Amino acid sequence: MLASITHNDICYVARLDKPIDISVPISPNHILAWGAPPLKIEPLKQSGWVGDVNRGASVNFNDIYFNPHAHSTHTECVGHISSKKESINVELKRFFFISKLITVAPKKKHQDCVITKRMLQQLVQEKERIDALIIRTLPNNLDKKHKNYSNTNPPYLLKDAAEYLAQINIQHLLIDLPSVDREKDAGRLDSHKLFWQFPDKIRHGCTITELIYVPNKVEDGYFLLNMQFAPFENDASPSRPVLFKLKQKNNHE
Repeated sequence: MLASITHNDICYVARLDKPIDISVPISPNHILAWGAPPLKIEPLKQSGWVGDVNRGASVNFNDIYFNPHAHSTHTECVGHISSKKESINVELKRFFFISKLITVAPKKKHQDCVITKRMLQQLVQEKERIDALIIRTLPNNLDKKHKNYSNTNPPYLLKDAAEYLAQINIQHLLIDLPSVDREKDAGRLDSHKLFWQFPDKIRHGCTITELIYVPNKVEDGYFLLNMQFAPFENDASPSRPVLFKLKQKNNHE
């Protein structure tokens, strides 16, 4: 199934029958971060009734205890750092975007590994006029889907890298790390603030999606991004970003 899309006077064709899911399943056996306790999925117990077919119930009826920032691929809005606690369900009202996937190898800086402005400048420019940028970091092993990131000091974006993305009007940033900021930064959250231009010129409607996973077989390039998320009235929600490969349409198609 093909879809034709026009963006900034350029016509593209997307194969909607070949989706690429870049989310990580929400499971007790998958991601953990920020020192949070493991995610729990367990049957409701009420007045002697247990919501488990294997224990005599007619249905499975589970309670789920989790934090989107710690346990899942999640999409967050400026409410993540704002006293107003803006809701992702209010901030994000469009769900399809022209995006670009890039792959970077964070570089060593003192005791950290970082993504620099120069790295991003070499791979994405303002003239491309894309809505979303997807960053895959190296190495890109499958253990990213099962890793406990707590107290591991993962790579992150330097301040000028985050500011550059705001300057070239990247509205949606997706990355395979637990945060765009350093794990322990004394609460500064510089890259979050610079991306959202918080607090003076807040870029409402812009989002950051963390803890994605892009398989190695997916080549860098342009994609139609479908941003799916559960409609929580919260600063962040578990999400399922899905990509569809884009091909520029010529006059004969």
